[in-house]
Amino acid sequence: MGKAALSRKETPLASVPSTRRELIDVDSLADVPDFATDEEAAAFWDTHGMSKHFLDTEPEFEPDWLPPPRPRTTPVAVRFDQDVIARLKTVAEKKHKGYQTLLKEFVAERLYEEEKREGIVPAAK
Repeated sequence: MGKAALSRKETPLASVPSTRRELIDVDSLADVPDFATDEEAAAFWDTHGMSKHFLDTEPEFEPDWLPPPRPRTTPVAVRFDQDVIARLKTVAEKKHKGYQTLLKEFVAERLYEEEKREGIVPAAK
């Protein structure tokens, strides 16, 4: 990384003098050609930039080969004896899972059983 990237200053972009020429606005994906090589793509994006309209109106690109995002989790500090952690890790290894993943599964399963017993969720028939 160069020095410029390491020492970023909090300066508004409008006050920074531009050494680049003005870019040609790209208003939609239809304005972007198919590139045969990375060099062609680099040459195109050296002279073109996404317009505000493009950024505001084009849907986010989500490749279909990516898995869906996982729900957000909240970290919680829980203290266990070393023996309990060692036992949990042993069981998790046998199940080919991480011990924290296994612990979350245990808590979720036990919570569901308690909810059924308390009548919070109906029991399965």
